[in-house]
Amino acid sequence: MLQRRHILSLASALSLNAFLGHAQAAAPRTDTPRLLLVFLRGAYDSNHLLIPTHSDFYYQSRPTIAVPRPGEANGALPLDSRWGLHPVMQSSVLPLFENKQACFVPFAGTHDLSRSHFETQDSIELGQALEGKRDFRSGFLNRLAQVLQQDSRGGSNTRTVTPMAFTAQLPLCLRGAVRAPNMALASVGKSGVDQNHSQVIASMYANTPLASAVREGFDVRDAVTRSVQEEMDKAGRDAISARGFSLVAQRMATLMRDQFDLGFVDVGGWDTHVNQGGATGNLANRLKELGQGLATFADEIGPEAWRHTVVAVISEFGRTFRENGNKGTDHGHGTTYWFLGGGLSAQAGGKVIGEQMEVSEKNLFQNRDYPILNEYRSTLGGLFANLYGLSAAQSQQVFPGTSPNNLRLV
Repeated sequence: MLQRRHILSLASALSLNAFLGHAQAAAPRTDTPRLLLVFLRGAYDSNHLLIPTHSDFYYQSRPTIAVPRPGEANGALPLDSRWGLHPVMQSSVLPLFENKQACFVPFAGTHDLSRSHFETQDSIELGQALEGKRDFRSGFLNRLAQVLQQDSRGGSNTRTVTPMAFTAQLPLCLRGAVRAPNMALASVGKSGVDQNHSQVIASMYANTPLASAVREGFDVRDAVTRSVQEEMDKAGRDAISARGFSLVAQRMATLMRDQFDLGFVDVGGWDTHVNQGGATGNLANRLKELGQGLATFADEIGPEAWRHTVVAVISEFGRTFRENGNKGTDHGHGTTYWFLGGGLSAQAGGKVIGEQMEVSEKNLFQNRDYPILNEYRSTLGGLFANLYGLSAAQSQQVFPGTSPNNLRLV
């Protein structure tokens, strides 16, 4: 008996149908700008990733979960005289940073003060002003795609941008006028609709107007499965873990190298109210897997495409600066954004950039959190303007009412 998840699997394949055929016909050149947005859902503790090693207040505020200073056992990896990186990033993100292919922007985020995961995630994905009515049919990545398609139609380059969400459901940020397919890659190769079910479904729609679409939908599903089969086999031979984000990153890299140039993926499990851990423990394990996945993506997409790729890692908000009574942290405000890519500029790559202030008790927002000094719409708007050469009017279409903040990321 067919289950709802089988129908949803078919619907996912069908949603790719018309789009994927076009993407294959207009595959991006290796020098085409590529953008991948990684959304850490659950509000990761940025003070566990980018450690303010210069701040005695940090160590006073976190007696059981602080990452030790550089030079101590399991200590932070020094980035400069003020900041350190979590030690689990030593073999993944640190080499990218040292090669000027990664940078960090602390004190980043949205001025939304709800401290609600869902409300703030929605607010960020929409990218609209906090005041006034929100349009849930218009996400900021879709608006970016609209601007780029309009630009390509009006200029000499007729290739259209090809967006893709590597998720089970289409995220808010990619909703809008530009068609964007979505497909969760973690389960590729383990379809809920086997060959027998496929035949049953196809027979149900035989001799109907949907017959062709159903048949093509299954063809698309099979094509996507084949396109990542090599990466699945490679994961079995390499030392990289075949589980979690690392495997998904391999699959994303293949698709973004060959077919898509605007991508979105979300990674959950960052809400650490209890037993967060320090240099080791629950959050350290998640950061390690995330770092390995990002390094894998950089390797798998290939050196030429990587030179024109930017990966932006964001989260809905940060966490409280002080640890709580359960050896964890609670919902906060400011966080740290990461940017990775072979094309980062000399002004950004290998640095901690953006507006900053001393990490001290007097500078906490509401005596608990990092303040927002690098607002997300202006920060991402500045990246988009430089990466794609957007005019002021085009930037306004993506993030209305916001002036891009040029951090010279690219």
